[in-house]
Amino acid sequence: MSATDAPRRLTVSDIARLHADGQRIPMLTAYDYPTARILDEAGIPMLLVGDSLAQVMLGYETTVRVSMAEMLHHVKAVARGSRHALVIADMPFLSYGVSIEESIANAGVFLREGGAQAVKIEGGVRSARTIEAMTKTGIPVMGHIGLTPQAIHQIGKVRVQGKTRDTARALLADALAVQEAGAFSVVLELVPEQLAAAITERLRIPTIGIGAGAGCSGQVQIITDVLGLSVDHIPRHARLYAHLRETIDAAVRAWAADVAAGTFPGEAETVRMDDAVLAEALGRGEQDRTAGAPLGGIPLDRDL
Repeated sequence: MSATDAPRRLTVSDIARLHADGQRIPMLTAYDYPTARILDEAGIPMLLVGDSLAQVMLGYETTVRVSMAEMLHHVKAVARGSRHALVIADMPFLSYGVSIEESIANAGVFLREGGAQAVKIEGGVRSARTIEAMTKTGIPVMGHIGLTPQAIHQIGKVRVQGKTRDTARALLADALAVQEAGAFSVVLELVPEQLAAAITERLRIPTIGIGAGAGCSGQVQIITDVLGLSVDHIPRHARLYAHLRETIDAAVRAWAADVAAGTFPGEAETVRMDDAVLAEALGRGEQDRTAGAPLGGIPLDRDL
C-alpha cells in the first residue's frame, strides 16, 4: 500500500460534516490496541479512551481514581491500534479546571505524546473558560454534561440529571456554554430523552448521548457493555450485542481441561527437531561415544 492509499485519520471537521449531513454518529470506548484495531476496521468514526477504564479495566471503584499516567498509557495503545478513527482522550479528575495553564499542558500531552486528536472534559458553564482556552490553542475539545462521573462524590449516586425545571434549565445553559466556548461536540449522559432532544435541536454541534434517548446526534457506549464483558451490572441504557464473558469462560475452561488431560499441546501446536541433532546435542552421538562419553550422554549437571 502506498502512502497515498493509507486511510486518512478523521478530524473534527469530518465529524461536523457527518452532523451537517444528518448522519447519526456512533462512538465507542476503547482502551487497548486489539480492540481499537477491531473498532477502527469496523468503521467506528470516534473512539473515546474514556476514564471509565478506571472501573472496567483497572478495577477502581470510581473514575476519580485514574491518573494521567494511566490514561496516557491507554491512549497511546488506542492511537497505535487505529488508523482512521478520531481518537478522543478523556481527561482525568483534576487534570483540568485547576488552572488554565495546567489544563492546556495536560491536554497537550494527550495530543503530543498520546497520539489523540481531541480531548473530552466534564462540566458545562463551570468548564467553559477551560474549553475556550484549549480550543484557542488548537486543541479540539468534546464537552460532557448531564451526569458527570468525576463529580460522583458531590452528586452522591448515579442518577438521571435534569428532571426538574431548574436542573433542566441548568443543563440547557451548560450545553450552550460548551458550544459557545468552542467544543466540537458534547456528550449528554443520563438526561431525559425529551430534554436531550430539545438540547440537540438548539445546538449547532452534535450531541452524543448515553442514556439520553434516540434524539441525540449520535450515541456512545462502553465497549465492555456492548460485548457482554462487564463484570458487574449492565446499566439500563446499554444493550448487549454479544456475550463474550460466557464465551471466554467456556474457552479457558476447555483449554485448562485439555492441559490437565495432556491433549494440549498436540501435534499441530508442537515443533520437533531432527533426532540425530538432538542426540549430538545431548552427547549421545557417534563422535561422543568414540570419545568415551557416558553411555547415557552428558549428565545435565556438566557443561557441554
